[in-house]
Amino acid sequence: MAGRISRREALKLFGAGAVACGAGICATSAASADARHWHEAMYYDKLGNKKIRCRVCPKECVVGDRERGFCGCKENHDGTYHTLVYGQCAALNIDPIEKKPLFHYLPGTSAYSIAAAGCNFDCKDCQNWEISQTRPEQLKDTLDLPPQQVAAQAKRYKVRSIAYTYSEPVVFYEYMFDSAKAGRQAGIKSIMISNGSIRPEPMERLLPHLDAIKIDLKSISPDFYRDYCVGDVTPVLDTIKLVKSKRKWLEIVYLVVPTLNDDPVEVRDMCQWLMDNVGPDVPLHFSRFHPAYQLKKLPPTPYDTLERCADIARDVGLNYVYLGNVPGDEHATTRCTGCDKTLIRRNGFAVVEMNLANGGCKSCSTKVPGVWS
Repeated sequence: MAGRISRREALKLFGAGAVACGAGICATSAASADARHWHEAMYYDKLGNKKIRCRVCPKECVVGDRERGFCGCKENHDGTYHTLVYGQCAALNIDPIEKKPLFHYLPGTSAYSIAAAGCNFDCKDCQNWEISQTRPEQLKDTLDLPPQQVAAQAKRYKVRSIAYTYSEPVVFYEYMFDSAKAGRQAGIKSIMISNGSIRPEPMERLLPHLDAIKIDLKSISPDFYRDYCVGDVTPVLDTIKLVKSKRKWLEIVYLVVPTLNDDPVEVRDMCQWLMDNVGPDVPLHFSRFHPAYQLKKLPPTPYDTLERCADIARDVGLNYVYLGNVPGDEHATTRCTGCDKTLIRRNGFAVVEMNLANGGCKSCSTKVPGVWS
């Protein structure tokens, strides 16, 4: 089943409190401080004097008793660090996999998409800031959806994957980890839609339970990450290399923000880094910026800027380059690197033509990197 869960279906599934909200379906519940959503964090060190150091993301926040880290969704109580959003779903939807976007991963299928509040970045162009930049107790409408129920509902709706998306799944790591395990036991795959800012140890532990990862590479510039994301590019690059080394399917999105990260030299440097570190077959999506959050005064990305970025990527040697947020564009079509025939034609998020057989081109049998079954 593809598309948004209807309000009628949500009421049936989750009770009379269910309501529609920003990115999907939510349900009214008690405040997020409710003990139902408390769960001890998986990665932290106890420092003494009831202080802890979080070890899931590169920020490694040192958090005093009764305080929270940067993400706002984990709290220290008497020297024990807790996630406050375990099983607390802030957004839910059934999305086409192409919306993530993942173009070389089970095309034409759907993903049961969930999110919790919080993020370890504060991107000035965030499209989902109402969830990512909000503390759990500030959300009026959330859904009590523990991991086993995530897997059960994904199976009920006959989707192929569970997607951890919308906000930043690194900060609801425990919820994602257990949901992915439950999904695997139910025969449902899992995909992580992330900024990639996670420490290597938790990422390595998570990877066996994931089937695909999409990482937003904001820029190749440390200054951009510092000034516009409150983050660091180096851990993101390290995560990209780690995912590739573990042979998990990976796709990259680069949101092209006018005047901030669209310089041709910077774009070429980014593409060359991908070419050198993950190879020519990683799909790269140049996505069109639309004014949002704290960057409302900037214009949308000009189409010719997107085309220029795609030309640079192909010139560097990347084989699969796409443009996003421009529905119906020819740049959303996957072409064979052997004979240039159309392999997958898309219109928006819909697959309208498929010419693959056994993971290769029907015309010349050239293999196409991806996960096709």
